[in-house]
Amino acid sequence: MATTGLFDDITTPDSAATGEGSDYRAVSGWAIGCLVLTVLSPLAFADWWLAVVPVTSIVVGLVGWRQIVMRPEAFVGAPLAIGGVVVSAGLLAGALATLTQIYIAELPEGFVRINYQMLQPLEGDPATAVPPTAIEADGKDVLLKGYMYPGTDTEGIVQFLLVRDQGDCCFGGNPKITDRVLVNLQDAEGIDFTPRMVKIAGRFAIRPAGSVDVDGGVLYHIEDAFVR
Repeated sequence: MATTGLFDDITTPDSAATGEGSDYRAVSGWAIGCLVLTVLSPLAFADWWLAVVPVTSIVVGLVGWRQIVMRPEAFVGAPLAIGGVVVSAGLLAGALATLTQIYIAELPEGFVRINYQMLQPLEGDPATAVPPTAIEADGKDVLLKGYMYPGTDTEGIVQFLLVRDQGDCCFGGNPKITDRVLVNLQDAEGIDFTPRMVKIAGRFAIRPAGSVDVDGGVLYHIEDAFVR
């Protein structure tokens, strides 16, 4: 009677060739991808652009579900894909509702929103030219979002430059004059430096100060300001 070794293949040639006796089906890679993205979907509560995570999860999950339906003999994981789609959709709806509520609540009564695009010179104008959109906001109470430009102080800051993006504030860049706003806080205790975006409310003013050129000085101010 013949014996087999520990590592001998005991599968008969016919069954190995035909695959008889095996009903193995792979878990859809799309379904697995949906699961991973679903786990990451709560990031959407942090910022609007991160809503792309649950949206992508929903798309990937639907593609995975379709793959499984079209090829049930080869793939499994439909509950994984469908569950991921449902959870991601719920997180997306919750995130959008939360961000909308924050967006509405962050604007003080009687204030208007402005952004850095409104402060840029018109095409063909000099780099220090003030556009009509900025002139219209002059003297109004506004809300502007930006980043603190790092200086020598890190605590109790009452005056600082608010710049357009993190590239300017965190990596040693020199923001152009229309991408920086000089903020003077009303609270004498000031605030601590943070690399995160801050929301500043106060009275907007156009008042050239310092060496007003592309490399220095300021055109724009937010005075009597406070953090939202």
